[in-house]
Amino acid sequence: MDPLAIKLIGFAAATCTTIAYAPQAIKVWKTRSARDISLGMFLIMVLGLALWLVYGLLSGDAPLIASNAVTMLLAGGILVMKLRYG
Repeated sequence: MDPLAIKLIGFAAATCTTIAYAPQAIKVWKTRSARDISLGMFLIMVLGLALWLVYGLLSGDAPLIASNAVTMLLAGGILVMKLRYG
């Protein structure tokens, strides 16, 4: 398969999995309530995203770097709001 096509598939997958966090972040921001969100899940998720980001940086994989950096911001924002709003 063409390397460019492989990268485009990676960016498409990264876009989908990153955008998936946006509705939750927006809902928590608007309602100022994170009561039903699992603290443990988001702690582990943000740690995993940080590790994927490091892996992407070390391997020079642009889709991994871009998606995990943005997803980490969204999931990290949700985590901060969970800690702040409960």
